[in-house]
Amino acid sequence: MDMSWQGSTSVSRKPFEWQLSDGRQWQRIDNDHVIETHYCQPGAKGISINTASHGKLFIDFDKMQIENAPFTVQRMSFNPQGQAEEIGWYFRDDRLWCEYGSQSSNMMSSTVSSKTVEHQFTLNPQGTFSFTVGSTNYKLDFRAMTQTNCITGMCRKVRRRPKFNSGSLDFTSAVLTDGGYKWEFNADEGDWAEYQAHICSFDSPAIERQYQLNPQGQLHFNIGRFSYTLNFAAMCQINNNTGTRRAVRRTPSTGNPQNIRSGSAPRWQFLDVNGWKEYSKGYRQCSVSSQDIELHYQQNPSGIMSFKTRTFTYKLDFSTMIQRNLSTNTTRSVRRLNQ
Repeated sequence: MDMSWQGSTSVSRKPFEWQLSDGRQWQRIDNDHVIETHYCQPGAKGISINTASHGKLFIDFDKMQIENAPFTVQRMSFNPQGQAEEIGWYFRDDRLWCEYGSQSSNMMSSTVSSKTVEHQFTLNPQGTFSFTVGSTNYKLDFRAMTQTNCITGMCRKVRRRPKFNSGSLDFTSAVLTDGGYKWEFNADEGDWAEYQAHICSFDSPAIERQYQLNPQGQLHFNIGRFSYTLNFAAMCQINNNTGTRRAVRRTPSTGNPQNIRSGSAPRWQFLDVNGWKEYSKGYRQCSVSSQDIELHYQQNPSGIMSFKTRTFTYKLDFSTMIQRNLSTNTTRSVRRLNQ
């Protein structure tokens, strides 16, 4: 997300303003509505932004810090007198972030709501708050941002995020639509799976809105114990823990699936003894699919990638379009077909 800084001398017309400081003064970040829409998603850990003068910076929403850079960040809130900002409080369930007062995937509806928790927080932001769900007592620690089951000792993460007020952003309301697209990632066996909000906190409409705001940007989300980055420019999903990459596509609600970089995703094939065969994870337990190869090719069209099958290891050279068996030294021709 390309951004620049400006001196913050006037009152913002928006109910919020994101600012950066280099230690001398606070400066407003242009196009900070992109940060805000991301921040309001409880599953978002942070966002990467590209500044004209300081390069790429990553804002950690939980710590409200800039990672690996000598800058500080803050979010200012501006509300009409007598009107409080609407805040959501969320705890991390086994699979997703759930708002207090709603029914989670494995718990009964809580006796407290976001409004109740926010009231307790404003009374003592460094204190604790106890409540009951059924016959079980819980303690919410505002300093640690954790919820603890007083019987089992199980501890869950808690997040406090504002509710996004799209009505206040007249200048972006025209693009904050789902656009009639669904977003999918390349799952196991080469199948395409659509993003679901109950799993990763972002569904297709939410991803599409973020994409329309910044087609070169990124989304960050968690699934279980793993964190992921969805890179719009590269059209890939990266597991930040393991480094695993998966191809991503943007599919119109009607018509054929499309990749936003080149229309349809190209197909990769090798010349077998019986003719051309497409790379597939279902063929001899191959470790890569055609989409995986395309992802590597987009990153380095002159590079080399390695992969395995059930019995052999191979290298694929994009510059020569040759596949080599590292055990037998057998080579096969490779081709890339644009659909």
